[in-house]
Amino acid sequence: MVTDKPQTVGRFAPSPTGPLHLGSLVAALGSYLIAKHAGGLWLLRMEDLDLPRVVPGIADDMLATLEKLGFQWDGEVLYQSRRTEHYRAAAEQLQRCGIAYACGCTRSEIAQIASAPHEDGLVYPGLCRDGLPPEKVERALRVKVYDEVISFDDGIMGRYSQHLTASCGDFVIHRADGPYAYHLAVVVDDAASGVNQVVRGSDLLASTPRQIYLQRIFGFPMPSYFHLPLVTGPDGTKLSKRDNAVSLAAGRDLEREGGSLLFAALRFLGQAPPPELRNAAPSELLEWGSVHLDLLAIPRTPAPFVYP
Repeated sequence: MVTDKPQTVGRFAPSPTGPLHLGSLVAALGSYLIAKHAGGLWLLRMEDLDLPRVVPGIADDMLATLEKLGFQWDGEVLYQSRRTEHYRAAAEQLQRCGIAYACGCTRSEIAQIASAPHEDGLVYPGLCRDGLPPEKVERALRVKVYDEVISFDDGIMGRYSQHLTASCGDFVIHRADGPYAYHLAVVVDDAASGVNQVVRGSDLLASTPRQIYLQRIFGFPMPSYFHLPLVTGPDGTKLSKRDNAVSLAAGRDLEREGGSLLFAALRFLGQAPPPELRNAAPSELLEWGSVHLDLLAIPRTPAPFVYP
């Protein structure tokens, strides 16, 4: 029996902790083009869970900036700050299943015993895995991981594998004094929105196996993943968000330079827009990119953003 392939649903999910910058512009463009090239939808989500870090007005500025750059999203914008009950319900489900447990360890206690660091900190040694000691108070909720390797094929970076026990150990999904963790929220939101294509920066590649692990536990389908190369400074160092803002709030004249920014972003992603589009309207560049996208041309390595 032949069944229709489900429609592609991609998304762009910035954190409104500062103005849109070159790195987030590349992520927005890459996610838009890959979704639209497949004839799919492109959703927009504000990952504003960490409210103390959210800058007032930045979410609205991001939306206005994206509109000036020609982006049009499908459906309403989703705000994570309005979805806390969904994350709480997911965390409680994990607790009922015996997969999540209360942890009372401080960072210093973990540091004294942890065998090795990983991308987000230290590998948790499982001190509270068999029950919260009576002298401890709950500081976080952790998810148990087991002796297995999570592997997936990234559409840009290729095959990626991670042994969760060795790489991170039981990981946090909620801190008692803070928001629900990114790993839990993104998995819940993608499933709720029907997202089946995740395109983002390669700085999040190493966190993907934890999200796939949670998807398996919940019985959610795994999206296809595409991790884009990061934008660096001219000397190859980490890009400064403050010095590379592209938003209206940062004083960018997007009426004048929006097209040239997108032209440069297309070239950063390995695409070859014709020279006559160098000063074209943003909408024209987005249309060209959606039609002519060459996935195989997207580079894997970080690089500076070069203006035309």
